[in-house]
Amino acid sequence: MKDTLRQYQNAVKSCRDIFLKKTADYGTSWRVLRMISILDQIFIKAKRIRTIQEKGARRVGEDIRGEFQAIVNYGIIGLIQLDLNSEEIEELGAERTAVLYDEKIQFVKNIMENKNHDYGEAWREMSQESFADLILMKLQRMRQIIANDGKTLISEGIDANLTDIINYAIFALILIAEGRQTA
Repeated sequence: MKDTLRQYQNAVKSCRDIFLKKTADYGTSWRVLRMISILDQIFIKAKRIRTIQEKGARRVGEDIRGEFQAIVNYGIIGLIQLDLNSEEIEELGAERTAVLYDEKIQFVKNIMENKNHDYGEAWREMSQESFADLILMKLQRMRQIIANDGKTLISEGIDANLTDIINYAIFALILIAEGRQTA
C-alpha cells in the first residue's frame, strides 16, 4: 500500500499541475457547466480511450494518458460543482480553486484507501479496457440519476460515482506509469 500511495500522489500531482495551469490560462470558465455537460466531457474522453483501444491507433496528438488525466480533472470539477451548487456563475480565483481541488482529491484519496484495503488492490490486475468500460458505465448511471431528478432508491449518488471514476482514472495512470498499460 505504501507504494500505491506514492504512485497515487504522483499521478495526482501531474493532474493537479495541468488543472492549475489551465486555471491560469482560462480562469474557472468551467463554472458555467451543468452536471450533464461535465458528464459529457468525461464521456468524450472515455469514448476516445475506448476507440483508441479498439482501433489500436490514434490520429490526434493527445495520448491515452492525457485523456485519463482529463477525466480526473473533470471529475474534480464535477465534485466542486456539486458542492457549490449555485445558479450564479462566479470566477473562483486561482487560490480558492487550488484549495477546492486539494479538498476534493483528498476526499477521493480517502475513499480509495478504504476501498483499496477491502478489495486488496484488485485494480492492479485489471485491464485498461476495464477502466474505460467502468467509467462509461458510471456515466450511464449518473445520466439516469439526473433523469430521475437526482433521486435514487438504493444506489449511490452522483458524488460517489464521480469519486469512483476519478479513482479508476488514477489507477490507469499508475499502471501506465509502470509500463503495464499503453499510454
